[in-house]
This record gives sequence, structure tokens and C-alpha cells, in this order.
Amino acid sequence: MAEPLWTAAEIASATNGTASADFTASGVAFDSREIGPGDLFVALSGEMTDGHRFLNQAFGQGAAGAIVSAGCEYPHVRVANTTIALDALGSAARERMAGKVIGVTGSVGKTGTKEALFAALDRMDPGCAHRSVKSYNNHTGVPLSLARMPRGTRFGIFEMGMNHAGELTELTKLVRPHVAIVTAIAPAHTAFFRDESAIADAKGEIFVGLRSGGTAIIPYDSPHRDRLIAAAKPHAEHIVTFGLGEGADVRPLERMRTLTGGTFVTARLGNSEVSYTISQPGDHWVSNSLAVLAAVQAVGGDLAVAGLALADLAGLAGRGARFTTRVGGGEALVIDESYNANPSSMRATLAVLGAQSAERKLAVLGDMRELGEDSAAYHAALAGPVGEAGINRAILVGEEMKALANALEGRVDFVHVPDAAAARDSLLNELAPGDAVLIKGSNGVGLAAVVSALAGKG
Repeated sequence: MAEPLWTAAEIASATNGTASADFTASGVAFDSREIGPGDLFVALSGEMTDGHRFLNQAFGQGAAGAIVSAGCEYPHVRVANTTIALDALGSAARERMAGKVIGVTGSVGKTGTKEALFAALDRMDPGCAHRSVKSYNNHTGVPLSLARMPRGTRFGIFEMGMNHAGELTELTKLVRPHVAIVTAIAPAHTAFFRDESAIADAKGEIFVGLRSGGTAIIPYDSPHRDRLIAAAKPHAEHIVTFGLGEGADVRPLERMRTLTGGTFVTARLGNSEVSYTISQPGDHWVSNSLAVLAAVQAVGGDLAVAGLALADLAGLAGRGARFTTRVGGGEALVIDESYNANPSSMRATLAVLGAQSAERKLAVLGDMRELGEDSAAYHAALAGPVGEAGINRAILVGEEMKALANALEGRVDFVHVPDAAAARDSLLNELAPGDAVLIKGSNGVGLAAVVSALAGKG
């Protein structure tokens, strides 16, 4: 019988709480909709809702126990504050973990890099790698992901995000990584920062939590490279750079596009060389793969196995997943990048569409949110990448895309619509066999609904 993730006594000890009864938990969740048999339900209280209202639902779905701060008729551990208790449980999970931990942050590429690392390390040691799921990378998602980490985990990979200075400092002190990666610095959440260098400073906070002897992995091609190196030096014993540039510690010696759209790479890592294929298209994925190899090497992993995992890596929903949808008497290719967008990721994925063979290339592009007073300029600047990609038809979605619409006038065929529903209707009316369509925008625009409509036709 598998060892439980948590016992009531362990939960009470970790959180300084009081257990009402003995119970064991095999999982942890704070969303009652995610509770399954044997799980621990953490009843978080926030501005919008109170988890205590969902205790009946959680136990109805098979919860084994709960962390609560109020009276409860079910098996529970009572604490003064459930949010603080979740942090404490995450810290206890990290304390008992004897393996290696990797932390990942960056303006773009962090979720894909985290998933690629998990694929590589899990392939090397099946069942002994753990990672944060979805985009659980904030002040509640990180401790939850830690609390879910099984006792015997050999490799833990945790994504950390932020949109304000100081947030990563708190998260990395919970994770305490042996290896900390910054994937890239780009103009994301610029509404909350004075400039891009301030974003780099905030991302560099991840190095504060490095364990003794730790490794910082930094993007060589970034204009903020030296700033990140300076941030890492007080905390890292080893600093490794990765990138396409000649001076990077981990860099490609050669790269060649494959017939399936991926890239064959021969990379140099110090005195080692490794050749591998990346299934995902685009130079941004070449860069991500180099960061993955650097981290695998830093934790003593097998680079050859990592290469095999990169070859098999599937696109993530909302972050590069591809599928075909029936249209007319044939099919069209859908590239799903609907989860998020900033100027850097927009340029990268437009280049991917540009390299795609298709009868026509269509792009459904939604607002890029949280760009502050320079938002109009950032949106208008996409006119160049849209033109370079050879887009035959663009569907621009949202008020902030008006700036791009103005910039494209007379250059590219486009329509500007107010919302995702209008974008869906427009696309369904004009999509034809042989087309390739990119769907990308900030999550709040809701373009996932457009993807779902096309998936339903598959």
C-alpha cells in the first residue's frame, strides 16, 4: 500500500494546528472542484469567497480531511489562518524532500520549460519527478504545488510567477531551489514596472532562495544578462548562461529545421556535446531547450535521455498545442497559443506561423494586457512581425488591438472585432481547407473559447 502524502498528525505539526481525528491524505487541493477521494481540502478564505462554504461539497467528493480556521463537523486540522497553514505545509514538504529542486521563472517560456524539465527527469527516473501543474505559480499555487510533492520525490520542478516586485522573493524562499532558471526577460506586466530593467530585477529575485552550492541559469542573449548575473552572484556558487549567442556556456553548434517543423540541434555544454531534436517549432523553443539541458546537467541528470524527452514533447494547451479541425471538404491547422501574450511571445509565435506551410495563414490576435502607458506602441509594433510572417488575414480582438489595426491599414487584410465571440464567428465563416491559424492573446480576452469551438469540429 502506497505511503500517504500526509497524516493528520503531520499536518497538525507542520501548521501548528489541532487535529480532530486521525486521517491520511493522498492529495491536496484548495479548489473544491478538484477534490477527489482521499484528498486534503484547504479551506482558504479570501476577498472573493470562503472555502469553508464548500466543505460539504469537498467531503461529498471524497475528501479525507480539511484544514480549517472555523468549526467543522468533518475530520480536520484547525488552524488560526488557513493561508499561512498552506505555506507551512508547503515548507514542511520541501523540508522532508531529499532530492534536487529546480525553480523556473521568466517573462515567457516558464511553463513550457517547466514541463520539458519534468518530461526529461521523469523519463530518467519514472515516478520520481514532481512539478507544479497548470500555471500554479503564485502565492497560493506555489505552496500548494509543494504540499502535493510525494515523500520520495527525487526531482521537484516549480514554476514561479510575479507581476510586482518582491513577490518572487517570498516564493523562492518557500521553494529553496538548488537550481534557479530565468528563461527570458520581456515587456510583460509593464503596467506595474517603470521599465524592462525593473522586470529583470524582479525576476532576479529567484536567486535569493538558492540553496548553498546552487546554480543560477541565465539567458545569455538577454540585454539584461549582466544585471541578472549581478543579482545571482551573492547567492549562486555556479552561474551558467544559455542562448543562441557564441559566448553562451550552453549554446547550439548547429541547428536545422526538421520536416515536421521542429529543430535538430547539436549543443555544447562546457566540455560536453549532445545532439537532439525538439518537437516544438521556433527559435524560442531552441532557447528553452538549452535552459532545460543546463538544468538537467546541474542536477546530475542524463542529457541523452533529456534529448529523447524533448523529441517527444507535445504542445501544451494554450501554449503551442496543435490540432486539425474539419472545414469544408478538408482540414485546417490550429495553433493554440490562447493562454497568454506579451510583445515577445507574440513575435515568436508569429514567426512560427510564418514558417508553417499552408494555403493561407490566418492569425486571431487578442489584446496584450497589463502593458501600461506604452500599450498602444507595443500593439502597433506587431505590424512588422505580422507582415514578415506573411499573414493573409488577421482577426484582431479587443480595444487595445485598435493600435495594431491602425498600423496594418493598407498593408494586411484584417478585421477588428470587440470580443472572442465575434472573433469565433468571423473565423468560422472564413476558415478554409489548407489554412493554418494562430490563436493568441492574453488569457482575459477569452480566446480559449475560439479554440474550443474549433476543437469541437475536429
